[in-house]
Amino acid sequence: MKGRAMGFAGERKIDREAHVVAAQESRRGACPTLAAPMATGDGLLVRLRPAGGALTPAQFKMLAASAAANGNGLLEISARGSLQVRGLRPETVDRLAADVEAAGILVPAGPSIELSPLHGIDPREIGNPAAIEARLRDELRIALSSPLLAPKLSIIVDGGGRFGLTGLSADIRVAALGEGRWRVAIDGDGKTAVPVCIGSADDAVRTIGQLLAMLVKIGMHSRARDIGPAALRDMFPAMEAQFVTAPHSETPRPGVHQLANRSVVLGLRPHFGQINASDLSIFLGEAERFAAAEIRLAPGRLFYLTGLNPQNAERLQEVATDLGFSSDPNDSFAKIAACAGAGACASGFYETTVRAEHLLQHASALLDGSLAVHLSGCAKGCAHPRQALTIIGMPGGYGIVLNGRAGDRPDVTIAGSEIDSAIEKLARLVGKNKSPCESAAACLTRLGRQAIANALKQE
Repeated sequence: MKGRAMGFAGERKIDREAHVVAAQESRRGACPTLAAPMATGDGLLVRLRPAGGALTPAQFKMLAASAAANGNGLLEISARGSLQVRGLRPETVDRLAADVEAAGILVPAGPSIELSPLHGIDPREIGNPAAIEARLRDELRIALSSPLLAPKLSIIVDGGGRFGLTGLSADIRVAALGEGRWRVAIDGDGKTAVPVCIGSADDAVRTIGQLLAMLVKIGMHSRARDIGPAALRDMFPAMEAQFVTAPHSETPRPGVHQLANRSVVLGLRPHFGQINASDLSIFLGEAERFAAAEIRLAPGRLFYLTGLNPQNAERLQEVATDLGFSSDPNDSFAKIAACAGAGACASGFYETTVRAEHLLQHASALLDGSLAVHLSGCAKGCAHPRQALTIIGMPGGYGIVLNGRAGDRPDVTIAGSEIDSAIEKLARLVGKNKSPCESAAACLTRLGRQAIANALKQE
C-alpha cells in the first residue's frame, strides 16, 4: 500500500537525469516529486507533502538524516506547507525514496490535498477534513491519477478551527459549515472562490468528482479558472443559490497556542523556511525528549509541534530560538521571502540571507507588512511566484522590480557594489515621503515607478 501511494517503490529504476530534463521540457511549472524531481541550481529538488501534513519526530529525524546523506543537507518548508529536500543527485533520489518509505512516511500520489493544520486535535474544528481526504483518495482514485490534470492542481479541505486555510487560494476548496455540511467552491481563497455546492460529505465528494471530470474534458493541465461560467452553471444549476460563506479562521502563526485543558501546540517558523538538517536533527531530538507527538506542516513556512504541556512547550521554545526557529508572530524575517541564494544554489548570483540581514537592519521602513519583499538569487523566482518588491540577482549586478515577479523586466538595475546603498535609499525615500497614516506600499504606489527609479540612480 505504501509503495502504491508514494508512486515509486518497487518500480524499475530510471535514468533520473534524462527523466528530469524531459519533464522540464514537457511540463513547465510541474511540481517536483520523488518520481519526478526538478533540476535546480544546487542539484535536484524533491517536494513532499506527507499524508495529513503530519510527521512524527522520529520520521522527521529520519528524513533529515536522509537529506544530509543524499542531498546538500538543506530542507525547506514551502509557502503552502510542503517539505522540500535540496541538492539531490540522480543516483541519490532513489535512496531518499527508500528512506522515506522505511520511515513509514506516506506521500500520496496525485494532486496535493491540503488540510487545516490542526485537524483532528483542534476543539474548535467543525468538520473532519481527514475523513473527506480519505474518501477523495479512495472514491476518486482514478480521477485524481489522471495525467491530464494540472501538476499544480490544488485541493483544500478546511475543517475550520482556530487556524484554518481561509487565506489560501486553491483550484477546489471544501470548507466545513458545521452540522455535517460542506461548501465546495473553485478558483480562489475563502472569500473569492466561486461556490458551486453546499451539502453533505457525499455531495462534496461527488461535486469534486464532477469538477475533476470537467477539468480533464477541457484539456491537458487545465485549472479551475479555465472552467467557463456557462459550463459551470450547466453542471451545477443551483450554484447561484450557494451564497453561504464558510466561517473565517485565523491565519496560521507561530507561538504557543492553547488547545484544550493543558494541551498546547508550539508553532515555529524557520528563517525563510530554510532548515539545516543537522540543526533540525538536534531540535527533533529535544522534541522527542519533551514528548512532542507530531509535527504538523502549515502554510506560511510554519510547523506546529503537538501534544505538549505548557512547561515542555516553553522549554522547547528556548531550544528552537537557539537553533534559529522563531516563535515570534511578529518576526521581521517573516516579511521577507528569500530563496536559497548563492552558496546553497548554483543559480543564485548573491547571498540572499546577507541581503535580508541588511534589509532588517537598515531598511525597516519597507517592512511594515504592507508589501511583500522578495530576494531572488536569479530570475526564476522560486521563493515567491507572486508580485512583490523584488530584488533579483543578475550577471552584472542586481535588478529591482518595484511591483512584480523575478522574471519581469527590472525597473532599475544596480551595480553589485551599490545594492546596499540602493536599498537604504529606497527605505529613506519611503520614510521621507510617507504620510503618518500611509503604508510603505501605498507610498511607493503614489510616488510611481519613474520617480523611484530616478531616486535610486542618484548619487
